[in-house]
Amino acid sequence: MLYAGCHLSNSAGNLAMVETAVSIGANTFAFFTRNPRGSQAKKEDPEDSAKAVQALKDHNFGPLVAHGAYTMNLCTAEASAREFAASILCDDLRRMAALPGNYYNFHPGSHVGQGVEAGIDYIVQALKKALEPGYPVTVLLETMAGKGSEIGGKFEELKAIIDGVGSDEIGVCLDSCHISDGGYDIVNDLDGVLQEFDRVIGLDKLKALHLNDSKNPFGSHKDRHELLGEGYLGEQTFQNIVNHPVLKKLPMILETPNDLPGYAREIALLRNLQK
Repeated sequence: MLYAGCHLSNSAGNLAMVETAVSIGANTFAFFTRNPRGSQAKKEDPEDSAKAVQALKDHNFGPLVAHGAYTMNLCTAEASAREFAASILCDDLRRMAALPGNYYNFHPGSHVGQGVEAGIDYIVQALKKALEPGYPVTVLLETMAGKGSEIGGKFEELKAIIDGVGSDEIGVCLDSCHISDGGYDIVNDLDGVLQEFDRVIGLDKLKALHLNDSKNPFGSHKDRHELLGEGYLGEQTFQNIVNHPVLKKLPMILETPNDLPGYAREIALLRNLQK
């Protein structure tokens, strides 16, 4: 079964997100755990979450892929900002326990001149504190485009974080736009990229996909998403992805510049690309 969905607003609650997903043909989705450009989080509603969990089971959903706020930089230079980001991470994982068995994805962060090694160490320490044993949620590091001082544009950087944390509850979400912009050629050599991922990190750590075309050419390190088939990746790349034996069972989340009707069309497109 292909698990395909998109980013949805949680403004009306968790159950409403499930219902919206069903209405557009999705059987997974992503949502921000709090304001993506800030830090404010929606008030928790255990009854709503319980109904959402049941609805997910009733409609045979695959794993959800929640997303941490863009402003949560675990390796920023300012100590107080790092501490605040770490507290957000802890709170988000605690909140995710209301939707057990799902994923929490986030951008590793930007070291802003401190150096990659120092940035990775800050990220590792924050994750070690946040990932309490027994939490029913897996944390995913997102592959990045490598712009500026971003960490996560190279598989080796993600591997260093994973090894440093030393937890089974950590994996990777591969973003198609980011990885192409970052210099991994999934258009012409998808198998080769996955072999490299397996060599460095291990395919057992690959848990989810963000499917986005790119407005920029290969290796640009710019990170600008485009509608599926309308950018430099092209429709054939996504056909290769949805039919790849390693990738086709993973939850696939659209982050294209779209609205709900557009997402419904792209979800249908992904299903139609299946052979």
